[in-house]
Amino acid sequence: MSSPIVRLAPFAKGFFAILQDLIGIALRIWMTRVFFLSGLVKLRSWDTTISLFENEYDVPLLSPEIAAYLATAAELGFSALLLVGFGGRFAAFGLFILNIVAATSYPDISEAGVKEHYYWGAMLAILIAYGPGRAALDTLILRACKARYGLK
Repeated sequence: MSSPIVRLAPFAKGFFAILQDLIGIALRIWMTRVFFLSGLVKLRSWDTTISLFENEYDVPLLSPEIAAYLATAAELGFSALLLVGFGGRFAAFGLFILNIVAATSYPDISEAGVKEHYYWGAMLAILIAYGPGRAALDTLILRACKARYGLK
């Protein structure tokens, strides 16, 4: 006769796998919302964006115009990839680096703003460490390839 803990182990394993997937989806949606909306704001008022990169943000090594284009492309592109889970770790890492640059290149950032960037960095670090989960496009493509070609 097996103990109750042994009988509950498969249930617990399945429960926590589903919980991890749901947390991954929630983090992907949240980070997409943060960065994609920021990219859209930059696009909507491009003259203001360029002005901010020229006068407010102190991005090292890049001209303000190149920094503005790269930041906008990264916010829109990486967040879209992260949402669907295609290149999920790569996209999360790209946003992680962008988050560091954004937090350190704005000299007048408030204490609350710094904390917000810390939270985003922590959420992105979780996605980098654990990946986008089983509900990601990468995972679905991998499953389909394994099934089609009989791979394990």
